[in-house]
Amino acid sequence: MAELREAARAAEAGRFESVWTAELHRTAFVSAAAMAVSTHRVAVGTGIALAFVRSPMITALSALDLDELSDGRLILGLGAGVRRMNEDWHGRPYGKPAPHLREVVAIVRRFIANSHSGDDIDLEGEFERTRVRHYKRPFPPVRESIPIYLAGMGPWMLRLAGEVGDGWIAHELGSPKYLRERALPRLAEGLGRAGRSRSTLKIVTSACCVPMRDGRQARRFAAGLVAFYASVRSYDDFFEFHGFLPQAKEVQRRFRDGDIEHLADACPDDMVDRLTFAGTPEEIRARLATYDGLGDTIKLSPPTHFVPPEVTRQSQAAILEMFST
Repeated sequence: MAELREAARAAEAGRFESVWTAELHRTAFVSAAAMAVSTHRVAVGTGIALAFVRSPMITALSALDLDELSDGRLILGLGAGVRRMNEDWHGRPYGKPAPHLREVVAIVRRFIANSHSGDDIDLEGEFERTRVRHYKRPFPPVRESIPIYLAGMGPWMLRLAGEVGDGWIAHELGSPKYLRERALPRLAEGLGRAGRSRSTLKIVTSACCVPMRDGRQARRFAAGLVAFYASVRSYDDFFEFHGFLPQAKEVQRRFRDGDIEHLADACPDDMVDRLTFAGTPEEIRARLATYDGLGDTIKLSPPTHFVPPEVTRQSQAAILEMFST
């Protein structure tokens, strides 16, 4: 956690616009709190917090607390995760993820706006229900509206982000082709349904970034992250779009057989090249240029799966050094 705080301070000193935390090996909200109290200027985003594993009221209270800690710098990033994570890991119902997430967003927004006023909150949907009577939070909010960014890759989730999100967070695996041909058109459909303009939706493109002088080694380190997601069948459409479904199926076979040590070996360099920013600094800058005009900001993260902790540390330090101004 001390390293996380130090990295957030370094990002702020390097003039990054925002810092983000995920939810897997840590809770999104506690690590976001650590970054919030360690910085003064950068936006602090949860990228992402799992939307279904907490009650919407707890999510809203956490967001209000974090917004206070950060003096109004919070971006509440929410996502559904995958069925296996929700049901097997957390023991929580998954349902239909897009309608479920729509209900969570509605309750969180209503609670943030009304919790200090004492107004009753009564919302009931297919997946979530909140009935709050005679409740008045005694702490005035920093903001009565906290931006909610949604993550998602499938068509329904993309349309939902365009329709109700203040922003959309792309997956850390991706490509300009996927953004142009799949993500942006579906986000536009959602915007159209809600009668919104593109300027009302902040698009955060994302990438796993591994800058190293040894470009080949960088790709092998990034291959672990590719393999982690390829092991989940929910991402089959994404890998098929890029022409790598056979490789993803091989990763899934090895995963079922318990051959975890060799998952990354099933992800060749061209697959890693297409989906990540892994290589020499020069190669990464060239790849970054291919994203020009496709989003409002880009979120870069080090590899975190099937690599030693030292590789994560080294990659994060290299990102900070490479992109600080």
